[in-house]
Amino acid sequence: MPADILVGTQWGDEGKGKLIDVLTRDVDMVVRFQGGSNAGHTIEIGSEKYVLHLVPSGIFRPGVKCVIGNGVVVDPLGLMTEMQELARRGLDISVVELSDRAHLIFEYHKRADAMRELSAGNRKIGTTRRGIGPAYSDKANRVGIRAGELTSPETLKRRFTEQAQRYNKLFAEAGMAELDIAEEWKKLEEAARYLAPHVTDTVYSINRMLRAGKKVLCEGAQGALLDVDHGTYPFVTSSSTISGGACSGAGIAPRQVGTVWGVLKAYTTRVGEGPFPTELFDEAGEKLRQAGREFGATTGRPRRCGWFDAVASAYSCMINGVDRLAITKLDVLDDQPELGICVGYEIDGEVTREFPGSVEKLKRAKPVYEWLPGWRCSTAGARAWEELPVNARKYLDRLAELTDSQIGIVSVGPRRDQTFLV
Repeated sequence: MPADILVGTQWGDEGKGKLIDVLTRDVDMVVRFQGGSNAGHTIEIGSEKYVLHLVPSGIFRPGVKCVIGNGVVVDPLGLMTEMQELARRGLDISVVELSDRAHLIFEYHKRADAMRELSAGNRKIGTTRRGIGPAYSDKANRVGIRAGELTSPETLKRRFTEQAQRYNKLFAEAGMAELDIAEEWKKLEEAARYLAPHVTDTVYSINRMLRAGKKVLCEGAQGALLDVDHGTYPFVTSSSTISGGACSGAGIAPRQVGTVWGVLKAYTTRVGEGPFPTELFDEAGEKLRQAGREFGATTGRPRRCGWFDAVASAYSCMINGVDRLAITKLDVLDDQPELGICVGYEIDGEVTREFPGSVEKLKRAKPVYEWLPGWRCSTAGARAWEELPVNARKYLDRLAELTDSQIGIVSVGPRRDQTFLV
C-alpha cells in the first residue's frame, strides 16, 4: 500500500489540518514530515476548536497512529504542553510517536532566531521566532541534538549544556542576556521524562505499516512556495515543504508514494515578508481578511490577502506532482461581485506564465488578471458539487484548468461537515 501525501501549494495557511482530518477517515497512520511549531493547524469539530502545532491532525480519529517524523524539528517543551492539553480534552495521546532522529529546539534557538531578525533590519525574513531556522542550521552543521537523547538524561544534559554555553557566548557578544542554563535544564528534564515513552525509530514503524498494507498519510506544514529550495528564497522556511520532502522527512522510498493531494485556498494569502504579486492593499483585501478570519494560528499575525495566483499555483502543483486538489475557503468569496485570477506576470515589459526563481524578478512582477463573475450567494450549506452555484463551479473549473490538476475536495466553511468529496 503506497503512502499518500498532502501538502500546501501556496504560501501556507491553506487549511491543511482540516483536510488531513477529512482524509483520515480510513487511514491507519498520519506522519508529519517537516517543519516545527511555527506551523499551526486549526480544526473545528462541532463546537470544539483545536490548534495543533506538532501533533499530526490524525489525533482526532480514534486508533490512528500519529507520527512526528525525522524531518521535523521539535520543541520538547511545546510538544509536552500540546500533548497535555490534548489529553486534558479527552484525546488518546498514546498513539503519538516521536522519531528518535528528529532534531530538538531549545530556548537558545529561539533567542538566536529573534537576534537574527532584530539585527536584519529591512532584510528580515518575518519568522515566527520559534527557533526553526537555528535548529535546522545546527542539524546541517552536525551539532544538533536529536530526540533519541530524550531517553538518556545524562547524555542530554551534557549535550544541552555544551550547546547552551556556545550560544551564550554569541549572546554575550551581541549584548544580549545569557541563558540561565540550570533553569532551562529543569524544564527540559521534565519534558524529557514526559516524552521519552513516545520516542521510537519511526522509520521502521512507518515502513512496517506500509508492508502490512496499511494506509499511511504524510502531512506537510507551511506551503510549497516557502520551500527552502523551490520557494521565494530567502523569504522561505528552513525545510523541504514539497511532496518530495516526505521521502526524506519520513524515511519512505519514492516508489512508495501514492496520491499527492495539493491544498489550495480559493484566493491567496501570505504571512511575513517577501514578494506577493496579487496582494491587495485596498478594501477588497481587508474584506478577504475579515471574511476568511485570516490571522495566523501560531502568531495571530494578520495575513496578507490577494486574488488567486494561478502562475504560482501551477508551478507549485508541477513540482509537487499534485494528483488531486483540495480547494478551501470557497465560502469567503460568496459576496464578491467579480473575482480576479492572475494568469500571468508582466516582468520588465514581458508577460510570462512561469514562476521566476529570482525573488528580485518576482518583486517586479505585475499580475495579469482574468476576471470571472461571482455568485453572490452563500455556499456554506453545500454538501456536494451539484449544490454549488453555477458561477462557483465555473470558477473552480478554471482554477483546475490553470493548475493542470483535478479537484477532489471542496471546503465551504471551517467545520468538519463543510467539506465534501467531488
